[in-house]
Amino acid sequence: MADEQASPQASAPELDEEIVLELLNTIPNGTIYSYNLDDSKTPGGLKVRWKIRVATGTEADRWDARQADAIKELLTWASQHQRR
Repeated sequence: MADEQASPQASAPELDEEIVLELLNTIPNGTIYSYNLDDSKTPGGLKVRWKIRVATGTEADRWDARQADAIKELLTWASQHQRR
């Protein structure tokens, strides 16, 4: 049994929910994270970039509603423009 390797999940300590929330609270409101996708991995060489903005409280609620509206609009458009 000594030859068996533990899976990465089994060897990693489990994070308590309180610790996770504490870690999340250390990120200041308004922080922006940007990610650029490698141009060689995009269709037709398109540049793909994500910007993630940290928001909390009522500001986060407004962003959630805006995002939900955008997703609903996209799904509506996609259902009307399906290839047949």
